[in-house]
Amino acid sequence: MYMNRYVLFLLFPMLCVSQTAFYEVEFQMEQKNYVKAQQLIQPVVLENPNNLEAVELLGDAYGYQEKWDEAIGQYKKLVDLKPKVANYHYKYGGALGMKALSVNKLLALTYLSDIKEAFLTAAALDENHIETRWALVELYMQLPAIVGGSISTSIKYANELEQLSEVDGYLAKGYIYEYDNEPELAELYYKKAIHVGGSLTCYTKLSEFYEKQDQPEKAIINIEEAQDKLQRNALHYQLGKVSAEYNVQLSKGEACLKNYIKNYSPEDGVPIAWANYRLAQIYKNKNNKAQALEYINLAIKELPEIKVFKEEREIILAF
Repeated sequence: MYMNRYVLFLLFPMLCVSQTAFYEVEFQMEQKNYVKAQQLIQPVVLENPNNLEAVELLGDAYGYQEKWDEAIGQYKKLVDLKPKVANYHYKYGGALGMKALSVNKLLALTYLSDIKEAFLTAAALDENHIETRWALVELYMQLPAIVGGSISTSIKYANELEQLSEVDGYLAKGYIYEYDNEPELAELYYKKAIHVGGSLTCYTKLSEFYEKQDQPEKAIINIEEAQDKLQRNALHYQLGKVSAEYNVQLSKGEACLKNYIKNYSPEDGVPIAWANYRLAQIYKNKNNKAQALEYINLAIKELPEIKVFKEEREIILAF
C-alpha cells in the first residue's frame, strides 16, 4: 500500500512535466514557432517512441516547416502503431501528397498509389471524416485520367461531403466545376454555399472565383455583401486588392485599404505592408506618382525582403 503510494508520488511529477511539455509545444505551434516546437518535442519522441501524441506533434511540426520526408516518417509510425485511426492515415496521405508536389512529375507518380491508399483507408475507417473526403475530391480532379483521375469520382466524394456538411458539399462542387471549366455551375454552387453557410470562407471562394473569371466588379459586389453581414476588417483588404489589381473603383479601394490599416490587428492575416503596396498600386493607377512612391517606400521599409515591392517601385519610378 505504502509502496504504491510512493511509486505514484515519484511518477506524478514526471507525468506533469510531460503534459506541460505538450502544452508548451502546442502553444509554440499556435504561435507558428514550428522550429521551437520541433526542438521541444523531439527529445520526448526519442525517449517515448510509442507515445502517439508526441509522434503526431513532431509530424505536425515537420509538416508546417514543409519537411515532408520527416513528416512522412512520423505519420507512418502512427499508421503502423494504430492502423485503425482514420486521422493518422489522412495526415500520412497528406504529407505524401505534398512531397509528390515538390518533386518532378515522373517521381511524383511513384507516390500515387500510397496517397490513394492512405486517403481511401481514412475514408473507410471514418465515414464522417470531412477532411479526407475533401482530399479525395481534389485528388481525383487533379489527377490525369490516365492515372485514375475522374470527375465522377470527385463528385461521388462531394456528395458524401454534402451528406456530412451541406456547405462543404457545395464548396466542393463549386471547386469541381471551376476546375472543369464550367463557370456557371461553379458560381451556382459557391452561391449555394454562401446561402447555407454564409462564412468568410464561402464569400472568399466566390470572390476568388470572380477574380479568376476576370470579373472584378462582381467580386467587389460580393465582398461588399460579405462586409455588410460579417463586418470583418480583412474584407477591406480584399476589396482594396481587387481594386488595385484590376484598376477599378479606385476611390473605394483606397478608402478600404486605409480603413484596413487604421483597424489592423494580427488576426486580420495580411501584414500592413501589403495594404501599403496596394495603395501604391492605386495611386499609380491614379497617376499620382508622389503618393505611389510614399506608400511603396512604406511597404519596402516594413518588409524589405519582398521582391514584388521593389519591382513595383521601379515601375512607379519609370512612369
